[in-house]
Amino acid sequence: MSGPLRLGIVGYGKIAQDQHVPAIAGNDGLELVAVASRHNHAPGLPNYASHQEMLATGPALDAVVLCQPPQARFEAARDALLAGKHVFLEKPPGASLSEVEALIALARRQGVALFASWHSRYARCVPAAKRWLAERRIDRLTITWKEDVRHWHPGQEWIWQPGGFGVFDPGINALSILTEIVSEPIRLIAAALETPVNRQAPIAARLELATADGVPIAAEFDFRQTGPQSWDIVVEAGGETLCLGHGGNSLSLAGAGDDGDIDGEYPALYRRFAALVHERGIDVDLAPLRLVADAFLRGRTCPTDAFED
Repeated sequence: MSGPLRLGIVGYGKIAQDQHVPAIAGNDGLELVAVASRHNHAPGLPNYASHQEMLATGPALDAVVLCQPPQARFEAARDALLAGKHVFLEKPPGASLSEVEALIALARRQGVALFASWHSRYARCVPAAKRWLAERRIDRLTITWKEDVRHWHPGQEWIWQPGGFGVFDPGINALSILTEIVSEPIRLIAAALETPVNRQAPIAARLELATADGVPIAAEFDFRQTGPQSWDIVVEAGGETLCLGHGGNSLSLAGAGDDGDIDGEYPALYRRFAALVHERGIDVDLAPLRLVADAFLRGRTCPTDAFED
């Protein structure tokens, strides 16, 4: 392929504008040439009302980046793959395991790249935490992932609908780090899902998990956090404690700290995607999504107060 990789974005909301567009602009090997969005307009670019219109009448594209809510992602991904385009999936990669598995099979048949972009795995300190854990036996691991939904998802009704994940939309970021830094398979034992009486997805969740060898893992997710936000993973191993904070962008151990910058995650994702396109590879790890699916399968529903945005 000569020249930059020509990209079209589907879904031009907050995540696309804040993270995808700057990451693309900062990579000389990439070029954003079109946008499809029902609600927002990208200045200086051809804009289309749907992904179908962009694929049929828009400029030549090499790849499509899907940033719309997960409930709408399968159709757009399938159409793009059938059109011979490489596909970049924002997290979570789909609304269900079965539809993402179908996309993997289709990408293989079409011979094009497919990428499930777990951005938190690319946080600055995640590789260091993974190396540290590889040399130790874990005694216990605790996840605390609490944020203010009114700040991060204002007015986004899709997140409260079936397939919108509720608090698991951010919580799956923690699970993506967990399944990256812990080498053993992880199973879900039990879950409690606090669901507002006027919503269809949980606003908070408590998970009891364990590694295959029985190491206990506790996770607490909450969308009602005000003030400082909490995106922390604490690991106890051999009398030492590692704290992976700020969504994987800071690390502290025995009093020493290392702070990173969340703005490095998406540029790293796009470097990975460009490499996959070059080799027509598939990088779709379903482990984080499987744990969320297990939480809904085994979780106990706990009705809680109505939530109004």
